[in-house]
Amino acid sequence: MSRFRNAVLTVALMAVAGLATAQSTQYPGVGRAATPKEVAKWDIDVRPDFKGLPAGSGSVAKGQDVWEAKCAHCHGVFGESNEVFSPLIGGTTAEDIKTGRVANLSRTDYPGRTTIMKVATVSTLWDYINRAMPWTNPKTLTTEEVYAVTAFLLNLANVVPDNYVLSDKNIAEVQARMPNRNGMTTAHAMWPGNEFGGVKKPDTANKICMKDCTPEAKVASFLPDFARNAHGNLQEQNRIVGPQRGADTSKPEPKAGMPVAAAAPAAAAKPENNEAKAAIALLNKHSCTACHGVDKKIVGPGFNEIAKKQAGKTDYLVGKIKAGGVGVYGQIPMPAQALPDADAKQIAEWISKGASK
Repeated sequence: MSRFRNAVLTVALMAVAGLATAQSTQYPGVGRAATPKEVAKWDIDVRPDFKGLPAGSGSVAKGQDVWEAKCAHCHGVFGESNEVFSPLIGGTTAEDIKTGRVANLSRTDYPGRTTIMKVATVSTLWDYINRAMPWTNPKTLTTEEVYAVTAFLLNLANVVPDNYVLSDKNIAEVQARMPNRNGMTTAHAMWPGNEFGGVKKPDTANKICMKDCTPEAKVASFLPDFARNAHGNLQEQNRIVGPQRGADTSKPEPKAGMPVAAAAPAAAAKPENNEAKAAIALLNKHSCTACHGVDKKIVGPGFNEIAKKQAGKTDYLVGKIKAGGVGVYGQIPMPAQALPDADAKQIAEWISKGASK
């Protein structure tokens, strides 16, 4: 028994010793230094000189497949849609690829600015796609898929040909064909030193007020009455916590000398809708709410709008959720959803009954 006790004591002392060595030396007793493997999971940025770019490759053809499955429902089949975000592709020419400056950026009559018109470095495209896309499930694309989607976007902009395979080996060659590669300025003095041309002039010219300072701010404008209630009465949107209450925006703003009306009593709490609560939990779990609001359109229609058109059609809604589609509520396609049949049926039943909260 004594040998067993000694063994347990030895293991415990070793664990404490290991914990002590893991403690931060800079802040004793607080946390520990991150391991190289932990740092590597966060250290995913790619610089304009391509430091940080992982080895790999992806073809334009592969990128088209990934794009149509995971990207087109927000950005359009050709990256031209502006229904959800600003267009990605358009506005560049073969001459821009030669000069490295997008001519349309200097036109005041040009209708808009696309991403490919403005971005100066291909590393920016790769890095952003890798860390933030797809919007509904970021950081889930493989390295090959990121290379492929980047290649497909560049192909849409005529930067690379249809049969191109983008890789860490040739991405610098692609950089030399970016339409706006020479359009970025670094003369803004946001960094010290001479790394970006040695510009010494500060980017702001603020001075501390030392005399004749304005004693207090003068309000020169007010929210007009017609806009006060644009998003519903603020007084009814506060939680019943503490003494603060929102302004009663259903009435004009009181002017000086006018009596201020007492706050309206809080509305009685609605009984809990367990069916809606369960359905909305599933919508959040499967990222449905990234594209659909309950009572408002985001990318696709709100669930209330669907409920009005598809009342009682549970089986039809299950099929649409699973298979996806386009054309019923607009031209942005909804990709097929790989959620369990039971979850799809529960969501569909809730919508078919009116999608109440």
